[in-house]
Amino acid sequence: MLGFLTARRAGLDDPLRLRRAESTRRVLGLQLNPDRDVDRIHGNGINTIDIEAVEGRYMLSGGADGVIVIYDLENFSGKLQYTCKAVCTIGRSSRYVHKFSVETVQWYPYDTGMFVSSSFDKTMKVWDTETLKPAEVFQFEGNVYCHHLSPIARKHSLIAVGTTNPKIQLCDLKSGSRIHILQGHRAEVLSVRWSPRYEHILATASADSKVKVWDVRRASGSLFTLDQHNGDKSKASSEAVNTAHNGRVNGLCFTGDGLYLLTTGTDDRMRLWNSATGENTLVNYGKVCNESRKRLQFTVSRGCSPEFVFVPCGSSVAVYTLHTGELVTMLRGHYNNVDCCEFHPDYQGAAGQSSVNPAFQDAWSSDED
Repeated sequence: MLGFLTARRAGLDDPLRLRRAESTRRVLGLQLNPDRDVDRIHGNGINTIDIEAVEGRYMLSGGADGVIVIYDLENFSGKLQYTCKAVCTIGRSSRYVHKFSVETVQWYPYDTGMFVSSSFDKTMKVWDTETLKPAEVFQFEGNVYCHHLSPIARKHSLIAVGTTNPKIQLCDLKSGSRIHILQGHRAEVLSVRWSPRYEHILATASADSKVKVWDVRRASGSLFTLDQHNGDKSKASSEAVNTAHNGRVNGLCFTGDGLYLLTTGTDDRMRLWNSATGENTLVNYGKVCNESRKRLQFTVSRGCSPEFVFVPCGSSVAVYTLHTGELVTMLRGHYNNVDCCEFHPDYQGAAGQSSVNPAFQDAWSSDED
């Protein structure tokens, strides 16, 4: 590390190399933080979390009880031991609270004045953070498994939504209406993710074992369907039978640069794909335990070399090297099954949440009963 500091001071090295080396060192040294905790607000399992990208200060959580909580992650106490406080809660006493389990929460990418939640009560709500009231409510015919806003979009304000209906819904924040549907899946859509590289590229995963990549400007259908056999005609005679996994596909995650797409399925496999060509890179991660019947929220590190993948695995979080598939470590500390995790690039630490009790490490994870 002293060599990096000396080279940077002398102008011989890129300052980003020092940051990357330190971020990598911290990820490799992750362990449960005994001095950091989170207010216990949820009465049931925590299904979903999101950390806003503007300041990296506020975290959203959504629970099986329908409750949504906003936490302040900053420590202003000056003490080593502290608890991250809940700054506001949309609880059971609120007339606007979701009636059933909250499956996805997400901050608006450009400021903390708005966030979006979706639920098994067949609604997606766009919230005003100041008033804690929904500015817009979208109604659907079936349970909502997931939604996602593009982190980079400038030319559109679309939210992709996956429900029990095989058709992906595209909702427009500006008009407050559903403007388009994407047809191609044959079972419920469990996960949707916009590319962090191209604002019109969307990936969707379904219980029909398929992952499709779309350009939402095209009306003719998906760009391609991922094929775990890489187009081997002896196993896949046409795109119609291409499958990404041998079970339900319930997890999607792009790498930070958008060049690769990770998928997880109930066949206990995780696969890494070239997001431009759809090629299976054939990285072997071994058995990746996946018992979730709903969306599995996992994440990839940012600012590290090599890159790491954090995946809920039973009551732990498994950490893999992205491009080699090596299992680096298991982050332990939860008492129930971990359902989601999130990475904080500024702290390189993981926070795990045990059913009703969030516990910290440095990336951020949560679990349900």
